[in-house]
Amino acid sequence: MNSPLDRAQAAKNKGNKYFKAGKYENAIQCYTEAISLCPGEQKADLSTFYQNRAAAYEQQMKWTEVVQDCSQAVEMNPRYVKALFRRAKALEKLDNKKECLEDVTAVCILEAFQNQQSMLLADKVLKQLGKEKAKEKYKNREPMMPSPQFIKSYFSSFTDDIISQPLQKGEKKDEDKDKEGEAAEVTESSGYLKAKQYMEEENYDKIISECTKEIESGGRYTAEALLLRATFYLLIGNATAAQPDLDRVINMQDANVKLRANALIKRGSMYMQQQQPLLSTQDFNMAAEIDTRNPDVYHHRGQLKILLDQVDEAVGDFDECILLRPDSALAQAQKCFALYRQAYTGNNPAQVQTAMDGFEDVIRRFPKCAEGYALYAQALTDQQQFGKADEMYDKCIELEPDNATTYVHKGLLQLQWKQDLDLGLDLISKAIEIDNKCDFAYETMGTIEVQRGNLDKAIDMFNKAINLAKSEMEMAHLYSLCDAAYAQTEVARKYGLKPPTL
Repeated sequence: MNSPLDRAQAAKNKGNKYFKAGKYENAIQCYTEAISLCPGEQKADLSTFYQNRAAAYEQQMKWTEVVQDCSQAVEMNPRYVKALFRRAKALEKLDNKKECLEDVTAVCILEAFQNQQSMLLADKVLKQLGKEKAKEKYKNREPMMPSPQFIKSYFSSFTDDIISQPLQKGEKKDEDKDKEGEAAEVTESSGYLKAKQYMEEENYDKIISECTKEIESGGRYTAEALLLRATFYLLIGNATAAQPDLDRVINMQDANVKLRANALIKRGSMYMQQQQPLLSTQDFNMAAEIDTRNPDVYHHRGQLKILLDQVDEAVGDFDECILLRPDSALAQAQKCFALYRQAYTGNNPAQVQTAMDGFEDVIRRFPKCAEGYALYAQALTDQQQFGKADEMYDKCIELEPDNATTYVHKGLLQLQWKQDLDLGLDLISKAIEIDNKCDFAYETMGTIEVQRGNLDKAIDMFNKAINLAKSEMEMAHLYSLCDAAYAQTEVARKYGLKPPTL
């Protein structure tokens, strides 16, 4: 006499034959029979029957049934990878991203992050979740002024820019004659000149409102005020408010061409952040047309080309910038870095060496340019020349002691070089001390805490970074990191599974 388990197994085997023949309805009937015949204590067998029935439902695209059967299977066999992954895929179809992410995270950990398929699904869901959350949060975020160091280094990337030049002696007094030759109004009432005064005093919070006064009164510096206001809207991460101001300046045919070119560069960079490379390229090309001898246009377009992986064109733009302004250390350093990336990804040792010699040349000719040392340090890190990279970061810190980003890079270097988590964290804490609005520092700290297995602390750091993110794109990336850590916490709680830590 066959035992109930034997009869259940026979029903399952019959179901498998139907399944292979594509007769899913018949297969489901056989698996259902197997489930009803199987004794309750035979958990391993039962979980297989449920998993098989889920596979048949999956073929019929009955996602709810798939989830129900996989859940039964997982309940009897908590580390059942096949059932967890099948449930994850069904949950994705049902648009239940949060639970899908938990399942696929469990699968990744159980498979020691070796399976391409589960890694891809995790990545896809994290990106979608990040995008959705960032869209919502970014709309309602409190605009925030970045640190003075960030603002100064932003303006220093423009050399041919009217609004970031200090006030001329004449502008500070009221002997200014306006176009008709009568004495102009007393400067006190010019919002733009007041805004410029505040710029020099680093009193950045008042700039937008002073520019607005100039614009609303139709003052003589309306174009400049629009551009300066747009620039600060961009700095606080409010592209929606910046765009109409930039549009107005760009369309002012009678405005100074330098102002229009600068507005085009800024709108082009904004489009790039919004992942609209075509609009971005159009703006940069138009800027190069209307102000051919403006080095800023080529410098910023070169940076855009690097993001688009068009290294040859980037190098051409940096060359153009250097031709127009031979003393531009920044363009020389970035050109070197572009050539280095090209040689490194193309696996060309001779060209890598040429680029490294180029860096030596740049830091010799421009010993005061911190960016030169910083980019050289990144290339040295790639080349595993950690000690020398560390020296370069020290040079940067000497030149710009209040630039928090350098401390973060130096901290990351200690992890890669000496696997020294404590020293790395010390340097990153130092970065936060210097600039408590440095989102890069919080993000890096979060990443290190994930590697140490301190998930709650990591989530806290990612949330701090999210509140400081400068664009929706950055914010989406940070939400992905945060959700990944959160999913690992849930998996650890549910299944006692922890990812490998450093």
